[in-house]
Amino acid sequence: MNLRDLHYLVSLAEHRHFGRAAEACFVSQPTLSTQIKKLEDELGVPLVERTPRKVLLTDVGREIASRARDVLNEIEQIKGIARRTVDPESGTVRLGIFPTLGPYLLPHVVPMVHSRFPRLELLLVEEKTETVLHRLREGKLDAGVLALPVHDDSLHSEFLFEEPFLLAVPQSHPLAKRSQLKLNDLSDQSLLLLEDGHCMRDQALEVCHMAGAGEKSGFRATSLETLRQMVAANVGITLLPTLAVKPPVAQAPNLQLVEFSGHPPSRRIAMLWRKSSAMGGFLKQLADVFRSLPSDLLDPHTAASASAKRRRVA
Repeated sequence: MNLRDLHYLVSLAEHRHFGRAAEACFVSQPTLSTQIKKLEDELGVPLVERTPRKVLLTDVGREIASRARDVLNEIEQIKGIARRTVDPESGTVRLGIFPTLGPYLLPHVVPMVHSRFPRLELLLVEEKTETVLHRLREGKLDAGVLALPVHDDSLHSEFLFEEPFLLAVPQSHPLAKRSQLKLNDLSDQSLLLLEDGHCMRDQALEVCHMAGAGEKSGFRATSLETLRQMVAANVGITLLPTLAVKPPVAQAPNLQLVEFSGHPPSRRIAMLWRKSSAMGGFLKQLADVFRSLPSDLLDPHTAASASAKRRRVA
């Protein structure tokens, strides 16, 4: 048994197809099939049920593949320790981030990361929260930037910042004339929200619950940009996070931003990684860079004021 064979087995477990698994491992299908058979002979148990159309792992095959994945992850941890001993600020970090944050945070923070760690290769993966968490647990990501709370005792959480929400309304909407809002001003409103699977949908629903507001029926957006355009088209109103309304993001015409008074509704953003990760010390340094965003980027007042100024000019 060797690491190569374990890699083949893990790939087969993920792809459920000899051809695709072989392609992912950069070997021919006969090579991969032969090595899996040799592994079965060595262990003395069948790992795979071979059918004409797909591959099914046996019960023991699934268990061994799961343990093989853990072994391969530990090997990567060992290699990472060695690399960072030679050069603590080099190497590769695979970072997951969710879609309603990534496009708006990364233009600000990536240049800061490159400036602080010029030899670091930062590989960014944008996926919904549950996918990021799944890949993080499986060792396919080194860290994730996610909204709290995340309930997983195997993960370390490093708080980064709190991002307030603003209300986005068409310029003709009665609330567009307000300089500030209280939550209960939304009590008779129905908000446009994202589709299921987005963590921001859950956050917006929580705000709706606190305010006594509802969800506008018949429509669920796939992205923040869709929500923004729907508001501009007078379809309804919605919540937008502060970073999503800051430059370099272009503001849609006919859209007014209104801030909340007092402590506004917000989301708490953190960087998470496995407690067992050998990269924990370095990831804390990386989190410090994310945490050092200029304070005005998270200030909803400047965005709302700029929006009101554009409305007056128009």
